[in-house]
Amino acid sequence: MLDSLDLPAALPTADTHTVRRARHCDLDALIGLLSDDAISAGRGDAARGEDRPAYEKALARILSDPANELVVVEDAAGVVVGTLQLTLIPGMARRGATRLLVEAVRVSSERRSAGIGGALMRWVTDVAALSLGAALVQLTSDSARVDAHRFYERLGFVASHVGFKYAVPSV
Repeated sequence: MLDSLDLPAALPTADTHTVRRARHCDLDALIGLLSDDAISAGRGDAARGEDRPAYEKALARILSDPANELVVVEDAAGVVVGTLQLTLIPGMARRGATRLLVEAVRVSSERRSAGIGGALMRWVTDVAALSLGAALVQLTSDSARVDAHRFYERLGFVASHVGFKYAVPSV
């Protein structure tokens, strides 16, 4: 499904940044972006060596799933400075509308407020969603991410729902 997604050569930010599909060799950078975020780190994304097999397995599953796309943003030097995951969800609601779910949006703490996240999210709404035929782009954001909420609202996202999660006990 997402194989038909055309990825742009460059994002319109202050510097030259490119977006591309994630690859297995990006694993360390992806783990680094997750652990660079205080909320993610508090949930266990602390870049511990013993967690690497779980991340390897997750990355392989995402990369092999045609309904998912994991992208990374590289700077001019080829350093991965951002990422997000897209999942295409066909649905019955809204007259059979297809939704594009955005997850795990991360920009390196050293590169935040430089326009990278905004350019990436505009690419999602203006290019990816249209290319994939999605009628709605949706995301969830932890209630503690007040700055992120303002960021998404500036981009035109509306806080329209209350989300719930249930942590399944480990087997």
